[in-house]
Amino acid sequence: MSKPTDIRVVDTRFEIEPLSFRAPLKFGGRVVEHYQIVNVSITAETRSGKRGVGFGSMPIGHIWAWPTQEEPSKTEQAMKLLSESLTGAARDFTEFAHPIDLGLLLAERIEPLSKKATESAGIKESMPRLAGLVAASPVDAALHDAFGKANSANSYNLLSDREMNYDLSRYLDRSFAGEYLEQYTLRQPKPRMPLYHLVGALDPLTDADVKSRIPDDLPQTLEEWVPFNGLTHLKIKLAGDQLDWDVDRVAAVEAVAKEAQSKRGCNAWHYSLDFNERCADVNYVLEFLRRVAEKSPTALDRVQYIEQPTHRDLKTHGTPMHEAARIKPVVIDESLVDYESLLLARELGYTGVALKACKGQTESLLMAAAAQKQGMFLCVQDLTCPGASFLHSAGIAARIPGIAAIEGNARQYCPSGNVEWAARFPGIFQIKEGTVETASLTGNGLGH
Repeated sequence: MSKPTDIRVVDTRFEIEPLSFRAPLKFGGRVVEHYQIVNVSITAETRSGKRGVGFGSMPIGHIWAWPTQEEPSKTEQAMKLLSESLTGAARDFTEFAHPIDLGLLLAERIEPLSKKATESAGIKESMPRLAGLVAASPVDAALHDAFGKANSANSYNLLSDREMNYDLSRYLDRSFAGEYLEQYTLRQPKPRMPLYHLVGALDPLTDADVKSRIPDDLPQTLEEWVPFNGLTHLKIKLAGDQLDWDVDRVAAVEAVAKEAQSKRGCNAWHYSLDFNERCADVNYVLEFLRRVAEKSPTALDRVQYIEQPTHRDLKTHGTPMHEAARIKPVVIDESLVDYESLLLARELGYTGVALKACKGQTESLLMAAAAQKQGMFLCVQDLTCPGASFLHSAGIAARIPGIAAIEGNARQYCPSGNVEWAARFPGIFQIKEGTVETASLTGNGLGH
C-alpha cells in the first residue's frame, strides 16, 4: 500500500547540546544536575519530490530511563551512542512510508543497536526497552516533523485513511479494525492547558527552607512559584519508602499552597502524586492515602491521580492496584513501553496512562488511541524537557482528547534551555494563570 503523502529519508544530522541545571532535581533516590540534549534533523521527501526538514529534540534522561548500579556516565554514553546510531540508521529508510510505519521500523533497530552501544560504553547488562525508546525519540519526532513539512501540513492532521497505509489493527489488535489515529486526535490544538508544576523532594516550600538562594530573578520556593505563574496544578515527588515523610510532605504542601492560593483568591487547585516506583506494594499506597485523609483531608480531595507507585517490571513484580484505583486514578508510566504492557497494567488494575514525548511520537499516539478505547485516564508527563522537547510534549497534550494537564518543569530546573524557543512561543514558555497557551502549535510538521 502507498499514499502520495508518504516520505522517505534523504539525509540526517545528529548533534549534542549540553545543559546545566539551575537547581538540582531529585527523584527515585538520585539527583540530576545537568543534561545532554540530543538534537536530530531529518530531511525527507515525498513521492513527488517535495522536501521538508524535520527537527527532533530530547534529553538523554538516563537517570530516569535506566535505573542501575552502573556508572551514570556510562549509561548516558550508551544512550547517546544509540541515539546517534539510530539517526544514522534512519538514512537507510529509502522506502516511502508514513511516519508511524517509519517510527516502528526505527523501534525494531533499537535492540540490535543498543547491544553495540552498551558494549562500546563498557556496560555488560542490557539496555532497558524504556531507555531505548528515549534514545530513539528525537529521531522519531524528526520523522513526524519532516513528514508534515514535506506535505505542507500539520503532522497531527495527516493521520487518516487518506495518509496512513494501514488501520490501527496492524499496530494494536483487531478491535481497531477500520480505525485510524484521526479519530483519536484533534484537528486543532486545545487553545490552552493547565500546567503541572513539580514540587521536587529537594525543593524548598517556604523561605525558611532555603539554605542559599539562587542568584537569579526566578522563584525558589513553592510559596513564590504559586503567585508567579498562577499555578493550579502541583505534582508532588514522594519517597515511596518513608511513609511518615510522604504523609508530612503532602500535608506541608497543602498548608503552603493553601496560604499562597488564598492570597490570590484561588480556592480550587489539584495535586498529582509521584512515588517513582519506590513503594513496596499497594498496601503502602493504601496506608499512605488513609493517613493523608486523616492528617489533611482537603489535600486528598485535591489529588487528581497517582503515578506508577511500584516496580516498573510488571511481569515479575506487578502488584494489583484495583483497591487504590478505586480511591484515585493510578496511571502506568515507566512500565508503558508497548501495547502489551498497557494491557497488562490494565489487568493489574491501573486505570490511567501517562504519555511521554520521550517515548516517541509514534508510541505516544498509538498508546493514546489504546487508552482512549479502554476508557482510561490520560495525562502527559515530562522528562524535564527544555526548548523543542517541551514543544513535542505540549503538541501531544494539545492534540489528544481528554488529557487532564501537561507537566513542564524545565522552567524550574534548567530555564536556559528555553530561552531561544520562548522568544518564538512566549505563550508556551511564559506561564500565566497556570496555563500553557498551546493554540500556536498549528504550523507545518509538529506545529513549531
